[in-house]
Amino acid sequence: MEVILARSAGFCYGVRRAVELAETAAQDGNVYLLGHITHNDYVIRRLEELGATTVFKAEDVPQGATVLIRAHGEPDEVYEVLAQQGCTVLDATCPNVVRIHNIVRHAEEQGRIPIVVGERNHPEIIGIIGSTRTGLAVDGWSELEEKLQNNPDLKGKALTFVCQTTAIREVWEKTVENAKKVCTSAEFFDTICGATSKRQSEAVELAKRCDAMIVIGDPKSSNTRRLAQLCQASCPLVVRTERGNEFTGEEFQHVRTLGITAGASTPEWIIKEVYNKMSDEIMEIEQSFAEMLEESFKTLNNGDKVTGTVVAITPTEVQVELGIKYPGYIPLSELSDDPNAKVEDLVKVGDEVEAQVVQVSDRDCMVKLSKKRLDAAKNWETVENAVESKEVLDGYITEENKGGLVASVKGIRVFIPASQSGKPRGADLSDMVKTHVQLRITEVNRARRRVVGSIRAVQAEARAAAAAEVWANIEVGKHYTGTVKSLTSYGAFVDIGGVDGMVHISELSWSRIKNPAEVVSVGDTVDVYVISFDPEKKKISLGMKDHSQEPWTVFTSQYSVGDVAPVRIVKLMTFGAFAEIVPGVDGLIHISQIADHRIDKPGDVLAEGETVDAKIIAIDNDNKKVSLSIRALLEDAPAQQEEEPVEEEAPVEE
Repeated sequence: MEVILARSAGFCYGVRRAVELAETAAQDGNVYLLGHITHNDYVIRRLEELGATTVFKAEDVPQGATVLIRAHGEPDEVYEVLAQQGCTVLDATCPNVVRIHNIVRHAEEQGRIPIVVGERNHPEIIGIIGSTRTGLAVDGWSELEEKLQNNPDLKGKALTFVCQTTAIREVWEKTVENAKKVCTSAEFFDTICGATSKRQSEAVELAKRCDAMIVIGDPKSSNTRRLAQLCQASCPLVVRTERGNEFTGEEFQHVRTLGITAGASTPEWIIKEVYNKMSDEIMEIEQSFAEMLEESFKTLNNGDKVTGTVVAITPTEVQVELGIKYPGYIPLSELSDDPNAKVEDLVKVGDEVEAQVVQVSDRDCMVKLSKKRLDAAKNWETVENAVESKEVLDGYITEENKGGLVASVKGIRVFIPASQSGKPRGADLSDMVKTHVQLRITEVNRARRRVVGSIRAVQAEARAAAAAEVWANIEVGKHYTGTVKSLTSYGAFVDIGGVDGMVHISELSWSRIKNPAEVVSVGDTVDVYVISFDPEKKKISLGMKDHSQEPWTVFTSQYSVGDVAPVRIVKLMTFGAFAEIVPGVDGLIHISQIADHRIDKPGDVLAEGETVDAKIIAIDNDNKKVSLSIRALLEDAPAQQEEEPVEEEAPVEE
């Protein structure tokens, strides 16, 4: 006996996706299934063994639990209840069903009445009608005709017709044909799943060729029952079975050619089990069973680039309308190379996206796509072209290694040697990790997936451009905001935008300083002005002192002869000590004015850096010199004490 298996048999895309999602969720932790995920008791029991719990009302899902919406979809009110209960929703609604929901919602927004053709008690129909306010469900033309007769006004209203994804095509086509004759403002959307149509047509063709047919599926599965009905019209012997355990072999004793098909709720392992049982010869096939099921004529080829429109976004994928009979989907894992990327930041419903075809399933009538792979191919081209074009690219430093840094550029790993990091030799590079940088690509070996980049090259070019700008516009007195690059004993070098200028130690501060580090540090941002410049020698002299606060003017506005001031000893000499009164103005305390007694040297009484009070005894405005005295204060103290009145003692009362 020859046994022939229909190409389109077993799980449809929607069911397979829902089951896989449920398996993953059950293994990760407890998950609640809202309704039977598929019409197959074996699949349901397996999921329950993994830890899944089946409930039939949203209200039965515990607060905050994870719940899976099956491929049939649910009414809007179910989502509202789950949201109120704080549940995490894994939405496995079939993309074809999502499309129907979108059609009827859009129709109502336009003031149209949705008409859904299908089994009114089927979960899919309940979900579709539940997403409308005015939608009607009919099982075919007869029921629709009755409704039109009872409500004649309905004929003239704007109607939008859709159908259950697993509807019988003849029923849908008859409904459409007759409705067009009587409904004056109707539009029609053929929403029968392509996989369903293909499954049914293949089953019919196989039934015509075979002496007997086996239709595998759960008795509760509507699409399995329809397959059996269709096969019975073309084949003398059609047997329905859930698993094939009831077969003895005698039923097909005189059968030369046996065909096998299966409903969309039937797992592949059951199909394989029946197939092997009924085969006279179980040959070793080079293809796996799954591959045999997937084998079909393709509408697209793997690797093709396609453009489509995003029609829906679910927790697991982005659904794309490709403008062909098959819809496409992009798993979230194929959306972006960035593990931190959020779907809502990458695509939105209505966006046009380019993607690469990964797999075409004629059995499921679905096209698996990858945006990530197409982007990667484009990005490699960009990176390769950047070597010759010298285009500056944006990168993100992901790690530091022994030889330098690693950056991600458009999802491609780029090595940056330490010498090209833009930092001084031996500098710590760790602070560059997790920062955005600009770099130039210097080497690409796509075969070895080796890419080398340079941050330093970009910095050098930017610095050269900035330097040219500085030299083109520099002038004495011009102010710049710069960065202290290095310090010497005689001053500080300041980067004013691609060019380093020197601030001499005397121009750092009005105060007397011994080391530039007393005023500035490497990395400080400072305000400077140009004192002089030499374009030929590329030298610039800068200043930092604020000339609006000229020290002598400040001093004379605050002090006069006879005033006492707190002064800081800045230098000891043999003849006295110099003391800073205000920044930029020093006064001399002669050795004779340091104490009220003879001293050998100033250091016997004073120390550099010490702050003391001193009296201003003379001001030479012409030469900007000030004479100070500590002795005067010491001599004034006893006189003040003598002048203070002595309180008389009060007489003692006798």
